[in-house]
Amino acid sequence: MKKFLLLFIYFTLYENISLAQQHSEMAVKSVIDQLFDGIRGNDSLLIKATFHEGCTLQTIQNNEEGKVVVDKSNMTAFITAVGTKREGKQLDERISGYDIKIDGDMAIAWTPYSFYISNVFSHCGVNAFTLIYQSDKWKILSITDTRRKNDCK
Repeated sequence: MKKFLLLFIYFTLYENISLAQQHSEMAVKSVIDQLFDGIRGNDSLLIKATFHEGCTLQTIQNNEEGKVVVDKSNMTAFITAVGTKREGKQLDERISGYDIKIDGDMAIAWTPYSFYISNVFSHCGVNAFTLIYQSDKWKILSITDTRRKNDCK
């Protein structure tokens, strides 16, 4: 009877821990999905709601000379640019997967993507998100992405 009780407790705790982790990963994914839903819908309020006030945006890419450079974006300018509807132009970042890791109040997410403007391929790469859990919700603290036009899988 003791063995049965111990096994029951073990599996119950294991299942609860597993469900809690899945829930947290789902919550992180939900914030990232909200960001891209906001971009697709040109909804600056939805986009802004995903970001921590200290959020940074960086892009790692090759410049015209082939040298690797890091471009930093202004958060306000980014929100305005993607949150403004342009007649005949639809921005669509398509995520092909999520690799999410969580440690306490910090999460990282690795998301390969392809970017389209009005269903025409523009570029591809990977987003590396860092998120923070504050006030009972996940917020994006930083995004670093890569961009290229070739070697997209």
